Amino acid sequence: MKRLLLCAYGLTVMAAGWAAGDAKPEDTEQWQPVPPKVSPGKNAAAPPSDAIVLFDGRNLDQWVMTNDRSPARWRVENGTLVVDKAFGNIETKRLFKDYQLHLEWRIPADITGEGQLRGNSGLFLASTGTDDGGYEIQILDSWENRTYVNGQAASVYKQSPPLVNSSRKPGQWQSYDVVWTAPVFHSDGTLETPAAVTVFHNCVLVQNHFRLLGETAYIGKPFYRKYDRAAIKLQSHHDPSAPISFRNIWVRELR
Repeated sequence: MKRLLLCAYGLTVMAAGWAAGDAKPEDTEQWQPVPPKVSPGKNAAAPPSDAIVLFDGRNLDQWVMTNDRSPARWRVENGTLVVDKAFGNIETKRLFKDYQLHLEWRIPADITGEGQLRGNSGLFLASTGTDDGGYEIQILDSWENRTYVNGQAASVYKQSPPLVNSSRKPGQWQSYDVVWTAPVFHSDGTLETPAAVTVFHNCVLVQNHFRLLGETAYIGKPFYRKYDRAAIKLQSHHDPSAPISFRNIWVRELR
């Protein structure tokens, strides 16, 4: 019996050797389909060749007011987009599903207030209704400003604190680079797969493919409601601190 087992083992080893010997490098080479060419931007802030530019410092042609879809009425000053708290949130004319987004924002150097009342705004990755409906990445002065951690800058609001606090001082430009995977719903409106987001704040990873529990809500538990494509929204927060500014906003649709 021992001799038979040794013989069987030897045959197995020989067969494995023959299989490896018959393999070729090209067996695992993929040649089609060829990825399309995309020219990168000249620097990290510049849009690549396939990006949709949402704001380049000149006008608000790509934006509308959230509540009535009328032309956006925030201010463009010296190449920056300044929140106008008298008018409310704005959002993109176009609707999106999965995408890569670049956005830069600045808290005023002379910002006042504390906690959530200090440079508060928000990037809504999918606007699902008027006012603040949707999925929000928080914007806030979090340099030296204590608040609840799932409400500080770069948090998925009320759901996920950032992995680290990579905030810059007020007066300095900051960046978000986001990969957004929209939720998928069954035909009856129930959830098939949840939304997920990856966020880099000032080139530092702060959200690592976080799976959202639903829309972000100021009060109450997160929930999902069916949608297909949605606008990207910027928040005009009602706190009394000075308005913040945006620049260099572009998006790449992921198919």
